Amino acid sequence: MSLGLMVPHTAAAAPASAACSYVSSDFRATLVYGDTGAAVRQAQCLSNAWGGQPPKLAIDGVYDSVMLKKIKWIQVCHGLPQSGVIEGRTWQVLYHPALDCYVPYPS
Repeated sequence: MSLGLMVPHTAAAAPASAACSYVSSDFRATLVYGDTGAAVRQAQCLSNAWGGQPPKLAIDGVYDSVMLKKIKWIQVCHGLPQSGVIEGRTWQVLYHPALDCYVPYPS
């Protein structure tokens, strides 16, 4: 019998922004699937603060389908709409992730 318990996905202990310096933390461009560049690398780096599953994203500056899936998951973990668009509130949670997420990462 399952008790419905889930293991949380845990954010790394150190602030991600300390290791991510592709753009200034004040620069928060709106990013969508297909975008490229330094701001995408910043979002990839910040999203890698999440430990365990999902795997870390390659920091290649390309907003591809793997990154889209991870951004949507991060958004749902923080109670945001799963738009996949990285803008104000999504940037905020990338810089300040929740310590735990009990939403399973989509397979």
